[in-house]
Amino acid sequence: MALDQGTTNSRAIVFDHAGQVLGMAQEKISSYYPQPGWVEQNPEEIWETQLHCAQQALARAGLQASDLAALGVTNQRETALLWDAATGRALGNAIVWQCRRTAARCEELRQAGFEPLIETRTGLRLDPYFSATKFEWLLTHHEETDRLLAEGRLRLGTVDSFLAWRLTAGRLHVTDHTNASRTMLLDLHTLTWDEELLRLFQVPRAALPKLVSSCGVLGETEPSLLGAPVPIAALIGDQQAALLGQGAFHVGDCKNTYGTGCFLLMNVGTTPLAPAHGLLSTVAWTTVPSIKLLATPSYALEGSVFMAGGALQWVAEILGLEGGPAQVGPMAAKAPDNGGTYFVPAFIGLGTPYWDPHARGLLIGLTRATRQEHLARAAEEAICLQTRAVMEAMEATSGLKINRLLADGGAASDDFLLQLQADLLGVPVSRRDLRESTALGAAALAGLAVGFWKESEIPALAGGEQTFTPNLHKHIRNDLYHEWLRAAERAAGWAKPAAEVQAGDSAQADAHHCQQS
Repeated sequence: MALDQGTTNSRAIVFDHAGQVLGMAQEKISSYYPQPGWVEQNPEEIWETQLHCAQQALARAGLQASDLAALGVTNQRETALLWDAATGRALGNAIVWQCRRTAARCEELRQAGFEPLIETRTGLRLDPYFSATKFEWLLTHHEETDRLLAEGRLRLGTVDSFLAWRLTAGRLHVTDHTNASRTMLLDLHTLTWDEELLRLFQVPRAALPKLVSSCGVLGETEPSLLGAPVPIAALIGDQQAALLGQGAFHVGDCKNTYGTGCFLLMNVGTTPLAPAHGLLSTVAWTTVPSIKLLATPSYALEGSVFMAGGALQWVAEILGLEGGPAQVGPMAAKAPDNGGTYFVPAFIGLGTPYWDPHARGLLIGLTRATRQEHLARAAEEAICLQTRAVMEAMEATSGLKINRLLADGGAASDDFLLQLQADLLGVPVSRRDLRESTALGAAALAGLAVGFWKESEIPALAGGEQTFTPNLHKHIRNDLYHEWLRAAERAAGWAKPAAEVQAGDSAQADAHHCQQS
């Protein structure tokens, strides 16, 4: 069984030995927006929906917990939680990865000259996206933290840690290297918590989870939760799980997950690359050395698009589409082009290559001839063109040419989107038969850990694939891309104080450098 706790849904999927789905359950997760730029979730809702999905998936598969060989957990990354070890109850809401409340703190640290240290040690940008400033905010905004820390009851972690804690009734406080590499507190080269960064962000090491490999038996679930104890044999961040689930085992393999955001990852092997052009360097997975299929540790380059499926959801709401985001593609297909309309869905800033938390959404090129289908097409193009910007940065940083892109995620069910992506990239885009790449990646690790699968069996689990080949003229593709870049330049820095705009922004320089490359 894979538990797949995402930003918008909790899911659980039971796989058989052939990789077929025996039972699946999914429940939505609510997000809360107490202030502009703030995003929160209820930890109890995260836990309760995830537990209920596990129970439902078992029931729909017609199985008992004792029938399960192992359980793997994959999760939304960077989302930060604080809880009491004695009760298991969280102190306030979780701060979601999308939340920008610590942008001012990040700017303060940037002005103080800490960005080079953070990039060198962690492979990450100094940005509110990551967990460290979220942990710092939680620690300073809850009165009980000092008392709980003194009593040895304070626990900090990301969603994987919280789920492992609850699944084992508090016996495990752990996080794997993929999730830890997203906190801005892990030394990417030694795979240990960095003491200097812990002091910088005032994060007590005693409250942090123990670091563990992504693959390996960690403990067992509390028997009362599912009806019998089940070995927990994998923890891995959702984007890394999707990379593995897509079969990207080799250097240069590249996938894009079209979820709430877009996350493009490239396997770069056993040595991390220095981040450049707005990309991040991150852990892809760590396993026990006996698993030869997956080199360990493996690293990845990552580019982040903050709004993808989230942009389609917004468009569906604005246009009143009863079918929701799934109707945006069919509506976009009604228009032969975008009618000169360009959309930059920078609702929570821009990710790679800009890393601009002050950017805001922009819709430009409107005329009296603009129709709903033009807006729908502009939204789909925005996802594809943001992806192109990330891919160009990835090729420039790695020195590798991407000849094919593997696609997964909820929005990858949109045939129009994937054909448009192939057209605007100029390379084929492939989608596997089994769309649950993230859950499959977590299940594969757990299955390998307990011997449920042999290494030779893993590549075939996702089945065949459908490939979308580009058929748009190069000049048209490039014109659309450069017009979108012009729109993105206008969206950048929109919410930045005037003094900062005049002073300039290194992120803009990075973006320009990437475009030139």
